[in-house]
Parts: sequence; structure tokens; C-alpha cells
Amino acid sequence: FFLSEGTAYCTGRGEIMTPVAPLADGTKVYIVKPDIGLSTPEVFRALKYDQLSAADPEELLDRFMRKGAIDAGADAYVNDLEQPAFDCLPQLGALKEELKGVGGFDHIMMSGSGTSIFCIGEPKDIDGFMKKFDEREGLNVFPAEFTSRKEGVWFQP
Repeated sequence: FFLSEGTAYCTGRGEIMTPVAPLADGTKVYIVKPDIGLSTPEVFRALKYDQLSAADPEELLDRFMRKGAIDAGADAYVNDLEQPAFDCLPQLGALKEELKGVGGFDHIMMSGSGTSIFCIGEPKDIDGFMKKFDEREGLNVFPAEFTSRKEGVWFQP
């Protein structure tokens, strides 16, 4: 999907990618990545299949497409692997809770089976946030933003 307009709906194990209309350019996202790893098979072993989300992925996709990443609502952010990952690595859950205390983020969710956590929005105190999190030993912060390109045209700033 990096060669498409920049947004894809991924299904299966993430290997089935269907291009969709781009989300709003300029939406801020901060990726917080601990230096610790987590075994994907271990996360799946910890997964409680009777507790999987009942949300319809197609309905969630429709909501994101209509409302955007910020206004889709907290219940649109679903990751069935998040709790099992936190069970395997409790400090990862503690990091997410700490990030929830940062003013300015609209949504905070772990990516896939971990250990990256993405934060949609921008901290009200960027310098304070970067000092507290990016300067922490064993933690990296990557500020980014959504970007897309027009069909048939390479990205141009």
C-alpha cells in the first residue's frame, strides 16, 4: 500500500491489503516504541478467543472513512491482541496508561501484537512530552503525520 495513495484496509494476518481512500493528510500521530520485543506466538497463546471483539470490521472501516481517524470514536479502535500483549508484558500496559495521561492525544492503541503504541493527535506540551518519553532509556518516540499522494503521482511535499 506504500505504492498506492497511502491508505489500505488490511485483513488476514495483515497480508491482504485493499487500497481505500486516504485519511486526512496532516493528522498527527506519535509512535512510541519500547526497546523490548514481544513474541507474536506468545501473544496469540495468551489470546482468549471468547473475548474477541464483536465489532464488524467493515462497519469500523466505514466509520473511519466517513469520520476520519480523530472523530471515528474510541470504540472504533479495536485490537484484540492488545490485552494479551499487556498480559505477557505488563509494563507495556503501564506505558499505555501513562500515555493516556498526556493531554492532546485523541486515541492511543497498541499496534498489532506489539510493542509499538500509536497516539493519534499531538501533545499539548510537545517539549515536555518528548523530554519525558523520548529521553527515557529504552524508549523511542517517532513523531509523524498522515500523508497521501494523488493516484499516479509520486509524493510531493
